[in-house]
Amino acid sequence: MRRITAEPRPNWRRDVEELGFTFHTIDNEPYWDEAGWYEFSRNEIEDLELATNCLHDMCLKAVQAVIDENRFDEFQIPSAFHDWIRQSWDRDEPTLYGRFDLAWDGRSAPKMLEYNADTPTGLFEASVVQWEWLEAVHPRCDQFNSIHERLIARWADWQDQGRISFAATDDHEEDFGNVTYLRDTAAQAGLATEYLPMSAIGYDSRHNTFVNEQDLPMDCVFKLYPWEWMLNEPFAPRLLTAPTRWIEPPWKILLSNKALLVVLWEMFPESEYLLPASWQPLSGDYVRKPILAREGSNIQVVQRGRIERETDGPYIDQPAVYQKYHPLMQSGNSYAVLGSWIVGDTACGLGIREDENPITHNLSRFIPHLIR
Repeated sequence: MRRITAEPRPNWRRDVEELGFTFHTIDNEPYWDEAGWYEFSRNEIEDLELATNCLHDMCLKAVQAVIDENRFDEFQIPSAFHDWIRQSWDRDEPTLYGRFDLAWDGRSAPKMLEYNADTPTGLFEASVVQWEWLEAVHPRCDQFNSIHERLIARWADWQDQGRISFAATDDHEEDFGNVTYLRDTAAQAGLATEYLPMSAIGYDSRHNTFVNEQDLPMDCVFKLYPWEWMLNEPFAPRLLTAPTRWIEPPWKILLSNKALLVVLWEMFPESEYLLPASWQPLSGDYVRKPILAREGSNIQVVQRGRIERETDGPYIDQPAVYQKYHPLMQSGNSYAVLGSWIVGDTACGLGIREDENPITHNLSRFIPHLIR
């Protein structure tokens, strides 16, 4: 695994915009960054794929343990929704996708930092944009990337659900881009689809169902909107009785919560892919993470007994877990987090985020990769 520096394509903005990738630049800084790439051997990618599949399997076992041991309170889930989540798991409601964030330098085993299992983004650029970059710049090389094909095949699990409604936060270009891409893969799988903003979802009390902007019942909804936010909405009690099916399913709330890190370490302390995690500060260097923080907010990196790095944000009052500090891959002044994608239950792609700050956040650059 190594970082290569190169000149971007002269017309890269035009090229990616032709794919529909409109959020390539954020606050006048490149989010999509072609000024280099990460290069892997085939053996390294096989190691990464194995690690991702093993981690996903351990995470599913952890869900079963949380449900069996009734540990919902550790995840700050209101008691009214415990049985509802348990029923979702017992019905084996299918999952679409997820993204493991890993620290790895290609030498020791990949280490799990967290699992973005409910509302992961960075999908379109990982699937389509970096593949088109590879075809244009390195057509003789390969890439760990079958995300697009896997998504189309996975939508078969919802063939009997009727129309799929796709919803995202209002006026959020990146979320809209990710949802539009997912909607396209569903359409390619033969599903009927529609889009509406989250604020347009209504509820028909006469028929006890969620409805779209035309007051038509929504059979199944893909929502790029976190479950913990959903459970705090005024309509949350309606979730318990309405027939609407949701993607991701309710049980995925247990995988998108950093309390999972503690459960995993309790269950699999010998795993080479996990870092020690606890509800109490650890000895040595560690990272403090609020259990429901997003985009690198309210993270503390404690080294040699003092806070070396800290980010602000709205999650400071949340319960937090403590995870052993593990350095990221560093090249020059940049640090890389590897986003390893799961579709269904199979590892199938890689997206890399890079930043001068070792705490990755929503503006960190996306860097393509290849296999040589």
